[in-house]
Amino acid sequence: QVQLVESGGGLVQPGGSLRLSCETSGFTLDDYAIGWFRQAPGKEREEVSCIWSGNNITYYKDSVKGRFAISRDNTKNTVYLQMNGLKPEDTAVYSCAAVLVWGPRRCSAYVADEYEYWGQGTQVTVSS
Repeated sequence: QVQLVESGGGLVQPGGSLRLSCETSGFTLDDYAIGWFRQAPGKEREEVSCIWSGNNITYYKDSVKGRFAISRDNTKNTVYLQMNGLKPEDTAVYSCAAVLVWGPRRCSAYVADEYEYWGQGTQVTVSS
């Protein structure tokens, strides 16, 4: 049974930090890339970051480069998203998702519709 469970969201002030966790089970991170996505009310879902443990190549959306950092702990089957310098426009529901790396060996090659498994999401609100 494949499962992904996000945690770590909450309410923070602009400039604050949060660390999101994506705990996975039912597969190994060497076989699946993990992506972090977010969706704000009235806006399209967008990919924030992704990582594949097979080569540790990562991707970041331009607007979060230098502020967010993705990492993984294969022994815990967990992927993290450290978010620093948070801005109000970062407010969204953040979800992690997994896609089998069957072809391209970089996670940025896979679009959201290709991700097979999704967590339920965790709310991040950035407000003063």
